[in-house]
Parts: sequence; structure tokens; C-alpha cells
Amino acid sequence: MYDIIVIGGGHAGIEAALASARLNNKTLMVVGAINMIGSMPCNPSIGGPAKGIIVREIDALGGEMAKAADATMLQMKMLNISKGPAVRALRCQSDKVKYPKYMINKCLSTPNLEVRELLVTDIICEDGKVIGIKLENDEIIYSKAVVIASGTYLDSRILVGHWYKEIGPDNQRTTSKLSKSLRSYGLELIRLKTGTPPRIKTDSIDFSKTSLAPGDNRPWRFSNETEISSLRKFEDQVPCYLTYTTSQTHKLIRDNLEKSAMYSGLIEGVGPRYCPSIDDKVVRFSDKERHQLFLEPESLEIDETYLQGFSTSMPKDIQEQMVHSIPGLENAVIAKYAYAIEYDAINPLELKANLETKKIENLFFGGQVNGTSGYEEAACQGLMAGINASRKINNQEPFILKRDEAYIGVLIDDIITKGVKDPYRLLTSRAEFRLLLRHDNAYDRLIKHGHEIGLVSDERYNKYLNREAKKDEVIVKLKEIKITPKQEVNNYLLENDKDVINEKISGFDFVKRSNIDFDDLYNVCNESFDIDEEAKEEILTKIKYAGYIQKEYKMAERMRNMESMRIPEDFDYSKVGNIAKEACEKLTKIKPANIGQASRISGVNPSDIAILIVYIESSKKNG
Repeated sequence: MYDIIVIGGGHAGIEAALASARLNNKTLMVVGAINMIGSMPCNPSIGGPAKGIIVREIDALGGEMAKAADATMLQMKMLNISKGPAVRALRCQSDKVKYPKYMINKCLSTPNLEVRELLVTDIICEDGKVIGIKLENDEIIYSKAVVIASGTYLDSRILVGHWYKEIGPDNQRTTSKLSKSLRSYGLELIRLKTGTPPRIKTDSIDFSKTSLAPGDNRPWRFSNETEISSLRKFEDQVPCYLTYTTSQTHKLIRDNLEKSAMYSGLIEGVGPRYCPSIDDKVVRFSDKERHQLFLEPESLEIDETYLQGFSTSMPKDIQEQMVHSIPGLENAVIAKYAYAIEYDAINPLELKANLETKKIENLFFGGQVNGTSGYEEAACQGLMAGINASRKINNQEPFILKRDEAYIGVLIDDIITKGVKDPYRLLTSRAEFRLLLRHDNAYDRLIKHGHEIGLVSDERYNKYLNREAKKDEVIVKLKEIKITPKQEVNNYLLENDKDVINEKISGFDFVKRSNIDFDDLYNVCNESFDIDEEAKEEILTKIKYAGYIQKEYKMAERMRNMESMRIPEDFDYSKVGNIAKEACEKLTKIKPANIGQASRISGVNPSDIAILIVYIESSKKNG
């Protein structure tokens, strides 16, 4: 008898299992192959726009992905550094051999966590509640809760050209039995598709025909727990390279479209809108003369390079011609051919905000099986599913993040409220309060939650509080510092293309200027502070964007007022007079937890919400 069983050892399964075990639950992780725990079947990278912020959020809540990324990175870069703080995000190239080794070791050495290598064929339920699983050897294992984090391995099949095989990523086993079991309990599954590009033998690439894309010469890190001295130094980082498709590439694709699995009718699933295959890009953007491609290192231990942006399901012989049409790859040797993969996923409208199914109690889903894409989206859902499974069996309130608290909250609310038609990818544009959900303030937003849940230790939390106290002291001192418009001060400002000062101002007002930083403060008044560079940037962001941040807080408060208007789970929408038929159907199916969530459902109009609010409030008054 286990407290929690986690099905799957990908990025979602890892976070779910580690969270469960660290919360003192007897946990079993069931995987198809132990050596595939934490594998990177697609892009060997962690982070990126919005995704990098999610990795920071996972770390603030006590997850593992950020530490693993820091420990195994080949290159680190802050994206959008020249733009505002709302869109900055960290991205690293990971060593795809070392990353899984790190995660395997972490899972196998964590107390309360047992790992078994078998496929799951059935979930077992009684009276609407999951009580365990059945393995392929007919063994039955009981538990109080089950988290399904099967990724793209659920009834999956690989497709290349007109050839296909029922198999998972990297030729791993798949099963259709678990899909049948889920359907037998009335859960709705959907069919989705994704793909991966070819891997090129690095020593066969002519990099002289490409452009260098190095990392940043600065010690960036995902986790504040990572010692800066342990990070890979800039001179040891492995660069990426930029190249492009050509007119010959595009002609090859157009001439052979019927041979692509995607265009032959062989693929049933819907592919990712925001990460289309190169076949799809050439068709959809026929006016573009070329498409950008990145040559990304996969590992220091293997001679393979990932061809980012070149996902395809063309036959192998066409892939060869396509690759050889790209500058720098004229004589390239393909180590692994590209393929498309389609798989079963649960319709996320079947899920509550705590990622528990509405139809089966104590059954949770996390990761790509929820209709999302990306390692980071998977990991954060796995973490939330693991936390909430633990809280459910221990009779605690569910842990649900709001849209103004975290990108994790945006992601989960989006998929359970709007559903998915194609694999959901997190984008900064999906968040209404991007300035509140920044890279630099992830700990301010979430580490208190992580500590209260029990995944952030007292030592780590106190260290955070001490750091925050130092930052507050700096802000107080900035307000005390006075800078006068002396000639030497203004001469310095003019020499550095900065506006002069015409009256005495505080250090606080001085650094509030858009192009002023702590170095300028030191140069004009010889004031320095004993805090690290990250803390300085956090202070500057908070000061410079205070007005905009406050405006978003007010907007978020209005949304929270709507979130506080709860809707009973058994509410009968058919009794609400004058509400639109489509709204009634959508509300009945999705069962929103509150008015805020109801207002975000596609097909539910503001007039429907107004009527619903009046009905609920009058019902309360009438008892």
C-alpha cells in the first residue's frame, strides 16, 4: 500500500514523485525504463520566453528542475535583456546525457520514493475513487492517490513518411491499455501530435558557413540555491550557431508534401500551433524566402547537434536532401532522423484547478498528457499535481495559484477553462499581469508558499528573508542619500549620455531614472552596497517600474474579487433564466469554481456573467 503512485518518469513525473516523497508520503514511481527518467527526446534546452520564468517558479516552490538545469548546462543566456523586465527569461542549453543522470540519481536517492520499471495497463477505481493500478505483469498495487504523468507515451506511434510504428519517443515502449482503461471510466481523451528534427553528427558540420550564437558572459542561474562558483564558466560554454533554410529546401518540401506523414492523412492528431514542423512552415508562410535554424549542442559526451526549427515527418531519403540544402550542412551526416509522434492526452476540461479529475476522486494528471507541450510546462504541472495529491490524502485544502501569482497559475487556468485544440505552449502574451510575473521576483511571489507547503526548508526560507531584509535596508538608505547638482556630478552624467540634475534629489529618485544604475550612484556620490548584482537589479526594477506594477496590482485585485465569488460544484445552470444556451452548456461541462473562471470560458459572454452573478446573489439572500 502506497500513499501516492506516480505513473511516468519524465519532467512531470519527476516533480510529482519528488514533491510527494519530500512531503513524507510513501511514493511509488512507475516507469517504462529507469534509464529514461528525465530524458530529453526533443530540444536539449531548459527555459525560454515565459518558460524560463516557470523554471524559477518551480524552484521557488521547492521543485528540482532549476537545480538540474544549472548543474548540467552547456550554455546560459538571458533572452530579451534589452527589453522590459516583463519579457526577460533565462534559457540554457542542457547536456542531454548529464541532465537525466542527475534526475535519475535524485529519484533513486530520495527517501520515501521507490522506482519500479513496468508499464501500467489499468487504473483501479471503486465508488468513483481511484484505489490503485494494475501492471503489465497483472500485479495490482494499491494507493490513496494516483498521478498520471505519461507524457507522450500513451498509445503513441512514431511516423516517418508513410511508415509508422506503435512506439514512444526514442523507441521506448508504449501502451494502449491504459488509454482504454481511462476511457472505460468515462474520461475523454484527445489525440495530439508533435515532432522532433534530425540530429546531425557535429564533426560533419561546416560551421564556417554559419553565424556564432554564444551564451552570456555573466553567471546567470535558474536557482538561487546554486553556488555561482559551480556554474560553467563562459569560456567553457558550448556555443550555438545560426543558419537558414534555402529556396532549394523549400522546393524539396513542396515537391514531396504528399510523402510527409503530416500531409498524407496518416496523422490523426493535431500538431502544435506555435512550434510547427518545417513542412508546415513552408506551406503556411509561403511568402518567406527562408526560415531561421539553430544548431544546438546536445552533449559533451556525444557527437550530435540538434537542428532547431527543422522538425519534419518526411521520409528519410527526402530528409537527407533537405538537410544537405542548408548552408553548413552540405556534407552533414544524420545521426538520428526526424519523426512525428502522436499520442493520447486527457481533455484538460476533465480536470479541476488542483489537477484532479472531476469524475474520479484522487486521480490526478500532470504534464504533456494534459495537452501541453514543453519540458517546463510539464514539470510545473507535475509539481502541482504531486503537491495537491499529497494535500488531498492528508485532508488539506488544495493549493491553487492565481493568474496574478504565477505563470503556473496562468497555464493551469487556461487549459482547464478553455481546453486545448493543439498542444498548449506557454507564452508571455497569455498572462494579463506580465509585469507582476517577472523572472526576478519569482521568490517574492512563491517561496512563502513553498515553505508553508513543506518543500522549502526553514534554512532556505530564512536565508531568503535575510536577503530581502538587506534589500529593504538598501532602499531605506537610497532615500537618505542626497545628490546635489555639482559640476563634477553633471559632467559625469553628460559624459555618459545621461540627463543632468538641476536640484538636490535623493539616491532613490536618482536610480529611478531609466538609464541610471548602482554604478552611476557610486560614481556621483561614492556610495556602494554590500549586495549581489541580482539583488541590485531586483531593487532597480522595483523602483523604476513602481507605478506600472501598482497599476497591475489594482487590476489583479479586481480579478481577485471575481475569483472570490464561489460557484457551488453542483450548481444547476439550467435554472438561470435568460442565460444563453451555449453559455449554459459550457458552464455545465466545465463547472467553473468561481465567477472569475466562468468569465474566461469561451462562449460565455459578459451578459451571461452579469445574469449569473445576480442569480447567485439572490439565491444567497433567499437562503
